[in-house]
Amino acid sequence: MNPPPIHHALTDWAVVTVFGVVYLGMFLGGLPRLRLDRTGVALLGAIAMMAITGMTVNEAASALDVTTLLLLFAFMVISAQMRLGGFYAAVTLKVGALPLSRPALLAALIVVAGVLSAVFSNDVICLAMTPVVLRLCLQRGLPPVPFLVGLACAANIGSAATLIGNPQNMLIGSVLSLHFADYAARALAPVAGGLVVLWVWLAWGPAASGRDAPAPPVLAVADDPPFDAWQTTKGLTVVGVLMVLFLFTDAPHAVLALVGAALLLLSRKLASSEVIGLVDWSLLVLFMGLFVVNHAFEATGLAADAVQWMAARGVVLHEPGTLMVAGVVLSNMVSNVPAVMLLLPHLQDHGSTAGVQLALVTTFAGNLLLVGSIANLIVADLARQQGVHIGWREHARIGVPVTLLSLGLVWIAMR
Repeated sequence: MNPPPIHHALTDWAVVTVFGVVYLGMFLGGLPRLRLDRTGVALLGAIAMMAITGMTVNEAASALDVTTLLLLFAFMVISAQMRLGGFYAAVTLKVGALPLSRPALLAALIVVAGVLSAVFSNDVICLAMTPVVLRLCLQRGLPPVPFLVGLACAANIGSAATLIGNPQNMLIGSVLSLHFADYAARALAPVAGGLVVLWVWLAWGPAASGRDAPAPPVLAVADDPPFDAWQTTKGLTVVGVLMVLFLFTDAPHAVLALVGAALLLLSRKLASSEVIGLVDWSLLVLFMGLFVVNHAFEATGLAADAVQWMAARGVVLHEPGTLMVAGVVLSNMVSNVPAVMLLLPHLQDHGSTAGVQLALVTTFAGNLLLVGSIANLIVADLARQQGVHIGWREHARIGVPVTLLSLGLVWIAMR
């Protein structure tokens, strides 16, 4: 016997309430008066959805995009290997030791951060490079804030170049079955243009202040592991092979990445517990919680009804203008990963163009405000620990103009 309509209505309202509370937590970074971060909110939201709707454990598991989760995990392991091998710090130190002027140094750091983020993820690059860039600026007598905000923006922009550069791109590529090489070809011009815009603004715009200084001696960063040529070579070899396979074969990306991660875990020097300890388990749990929350909300049919209602009034979500506005607004309300999770179900029938635009827009939009991207918050938090304050005003002076200009490049490319 089917439950009476009033039961369905009460369940739907309860689901909508939980959904609203969860995304309020995404916006606020937690819930007032509770020591819950975004991950805690998503996890409790998923549990509440299961209790309210009677969702089984198997149904909740089926709501997860396992391909995305495994791909994300595998590249977290690979990135941990590179970090423990001292690769990220060594590259930054090498650049910092060059006798470069301020504009040239900015250009070098932006290129390094952008290229590395396209492969190893923007969050990882910011975590590894921020302490070194900060010490470099202090040693050269340069104002650190433009360099640090530039690092976060470059990492965000560069991560949009591939389908493995950030979590939201991994999700988009998996759900929409985007081809790795085709996506990279279409994203290359907007990403390169965005990095140039960032460099011009930092080198010649209002943020361009400070003096040049002679090249410093090689910096010592006690918190970073020493450079290990063998571990770095292993990691780069695995990554190089994976890039070739991703570009030129149709083999499952998650499986290939897991094999690569497994090969790196076979080490006589780096303990597997040490490598796996650097995996961002909190982010993986956040993903799983949001998958379940969104699945329960979609089952009510309210999201589909809202999209149909807008379409009847000429507001079509997959059209470039609407998608750009929705991506920018949602990315800065709830962060770009939850924003993509909300928008993706309504784009699955609209081809690769909508997927490419969603990836570029939500990633670039993360530079607009300090809370728009986890990478921004990582840089701000590490800088604060060293006595350098990066508030929303300091970030916005660079992030807002760079975001608007780079989104303009996306608009031109998509048109």
